[in-house]
Amino acid sequence: MRKLKLIWDFRGPDAHKIAKHHEIHLKEYIIAEQLPIIITGVEDLSEVHSIAFLVVEEKIMKPIRDALKPHRGQVYS
Repeated sequence: MRKLKLIWDFRGPDAHKIAKHHEIHLKEYIIAEQLPIIITGVEDLSEVHSIAFLVVEEKIMKPIRDALKPHRGQVYS
């Protein structure tokens, strides 16, 4: 099954801190909705650009995408 990485971008001097905080909310959503998702994370792309992400199976992506409105997505490998 193909997996997709839903991504939220944060920019600015506090990007990493905001992305870490956003990941907390993603984990809360996973628990509240009882989703079979275990991969979340934060990546620093530069000093002023960080992302928070959530990896989902393609078959359950649409309702999660519609509820959480990620900025972008890509195939997870």
